[in-house]
Amino acid sequence: MSDLNENPLMKSDEKKPKIKPERKEGEPTAAFKGASWAALVVGVSAYLIGLFNVGMELNEKGYYFALLVFGLYAAVSLQKAVRDKEEDIPVSGIYYGLSWFAVIIAISLMAIGLYNAGSIILSEKGFYAMSFVLSLFAAITIQKNIRDTQMVRDRN
Repeated sequence: MSDLNENPLMKSDEKKPKIKPERKEGEPTAAFKGASWAALVVGVSAYLIGLFNVGMELNEKGYYFALLVFGLYAAVSLQKAVRDKEEDIPVSGIYYGLSWFAVIIAISLMAIGLYNAGSIILSEKGFYAMSFVLSLFAAITIQKNIRDTQMVRDRN
């Protein structure tokens, strides 16, 4: 005889549906975390594949690669400094200012480099700019997700 709570359409040998664990307040959803990581992978991969395939000198490729690494680090550092300040965690003025300065310099160097790059066409310049911005945004979002998840775990 079947249980009253059993689904009559489900065969007895089928697996019962899993119960999703409840998400804690303030914790990012798995979908948001996955989308953030996917955006980072897509942005960085597109940038690097484009850099590998472009007809630039090796020193130009190195410049754009270093700019990507610098920009990612600067964006994560700025997110941490802003978040720390918002949560009343002590942040020195020099670190906070340098974090903003580094992000502004990274974006400016990308813009100046692309503006002066005579060896690539306008559509490629747009491609590099968009994949660079996508990568920076994704890095900031991943840092936020990690921080939010850690804060929820520490609270509980």
